[in-house]
Amino acid sequence: MWKAPNRPKHEITQAFNDGIVTICAVCDAAKAGYAPQEKLTEKIKLRFAEQRLGINRIYQSKQAQVEIVRVIRVPAAGAVSPQDVALLEGKQYRIDTVQKVMEVYPPCVDLALAKIEQEFEVMA
Repeated sequence: MWKAPNRPKHEITQAFNDGIVTICAVCDAAKAGYAPQEKLTEKIKLRFAEQRLGINRIYQSKQAQVEIVRVIRVPAAGAVSPQDVALLEGKQYRIDTVQKVMEVYPPCVDLALAKIEQEFEVMA
């Protein structure tokens, strides 16, 4: 009889099969002495799993005057921060929050993605 693997502390195994997200840093590409010119520089590419956007998160974001449009789960990577931008399916999203997920394997974080009105230029 086949028996499922037992993880320490009965953690849930997480799959990341919904696509790939590119995490980019917002950098100043202007020459010294000129007005700042914000451009995106790629930091890391990660596989992701789409998560449900709960009603509590929607109302909390509206109270903070931010429009959260998606929540994705990615493997924990120290390089991801709320100052970054996520490139996903041809669109740019501002990372509003990075939230650690407990009791899953491998270690993961949930990224709450907010709508960006004016898109950044991507540096090659």
